[in-house]
Amino acid sequence: MDFNMKKLASDAGIFFTRAVQFTEEKFGQAEKTELDAHFENLLARADSTKNWTERILRQTEVLLQPNPSARVEEFLYEKLDRKVPSRVTNGELLAQYMAEAASELGPSTPYGKTLIKVSEAEKRLGAAERDFIHTASLSFLTPLRNFLEGDWKTISKERRLLQNRRLDLDACKARLKKAKAAEAKATLWNDEVDKAEQELRVAQTEFDRQAEVTRLLLEGISSTHVNHLRCLHEFVKSQTTYYAQCYRHMLDLQKQLGSSQGAIFPGTFVGTTEPASPPLSSTSPTTTAATMPVVPTGAVLAPPEEAALCLEEVAPPASGTRKARVLYDYEAADSSELALLADELITVYSLPGMDPDWLIGERGNKKGKVPVTYLELLS
Repeated sequence: MDFNMKKLASDAGIFFTRAVQFTEEKFGQAEKTELDAHFENLLARADSTKNWTERILRQTEVLLQPNPSARVEEFLYEKLDRKVPSRVTNGELLAQYMAEAASELGPSTPYGKTLIKVSEAEKRLGAAERDFIHTASLSFLTPLRNFLEGDWKTISKERRLLQNRRLDLDACKARLKKAKAAEAKATLWNDEVDKAEQELRVAQTEFDRQAEVTRLLLEGISSTHVNHLRCLHEFVKSQTTYYAQCYRHMLDLQKQLGSSQGAIFPGTFVGTTEPASPPLSSTSPTTTAATMPVVPTGAVLAPPEEAALCLEEVAPPASGTRKARVLYDYEAADSSELALLADELITVYSLPGMDPDWLIGERGNKKGKVPVTYLELLS
């Protein structure tokens, strides 16, 4: 009991001494031990890393889950160490509504058939989104959270301990200074000077030891950056895969709708939609940026009779021709296609039964099939 009381009294005395020292420093009434410039730079770098990691983490969470209520729910499940319940994505929910609408409005009608096709595409998009969220959470969000809840808490704890050691050191310096000033006036202060010098040596040793521990932790921020860099690459890879999947799903849907549109709305000019980006490679999403543009999917799926089309016998329709600006260079795969150069102007038109992803292009006395996704159709 007596030991505990003495310990509490000692802790209270230390806390009071530190508070006094801190207050006097703030008012400029006490000297403060300054850390070297390298140490201060390490502290600033660590603080910046922590602040930006928090901001990137929060915004990535918003990107993956825009619903704030759902984010709060997931946070509570994680804190309770319980499995987050599976949640239907917006695309999957839209797919469900479209399928139900088709069933009620008539699945055999043109509108009902289209609803079913779009519903299937939206379902695939929702599944791709679910995979992306799961992958990004594991490879990117989790490492960022681990840093903030693990390494950063350790760094913060050691920094607080270093701050206390510094306050103790400066308080010892102040006591020694007062004892020496009193010693000059009276010899009875010799013992106080010796005691103050001993306390200063102990405080200096503890401060130096703690400074070294903290410095090593702060220098470990460089390793944190390397780890976060690797995680960032994984995030970009998963996002690239997700968008490539979305593009392929929508391209397939566009083909289905394009082929059925001609039957429902005869005479409609094929390819009057806004120009699309160049097709993504379906074999390696991670290298898409380096390989675009590539041969569109339509080049593989073109009907045999279209490939055998005799272009010399093809005459442009009396109406329905348009001018188009070429967006990207395109190398013809065979003699039935027309090679393109970016920014050149050509004349284009569609023929009955053509794949909706292709048009006939003419430049001077040359003509051939050209991919719609490489063109900007002009009015």
